[in-house]
Amino acid sequence: MMAKPKQLKVTLTKSRHGRLKSHKACVAGLGLRKIRQSVTVPDTPENRGMINKVSYLVSVEEV
Repeated sequence: MMAKPKQLKVTLTKSRHGRLKSHKACVAGLGLRKIRQSVTVPDTPENRGMINKVSYLVSVEEV
């Protein structure tokens, strides 16, 4: 039986306004639109990379 991949709860804590285009794209790629909105994403290297790039805009916790 295959183990269920870990999930990460990502919350947008600061505004995307005035940020670099690539950082806005990372926030959108994670599925975040509004401040204080939370989404649950799988813990993959791709998602980790996006989270690391915009770590100053989001908060993360393992689910």
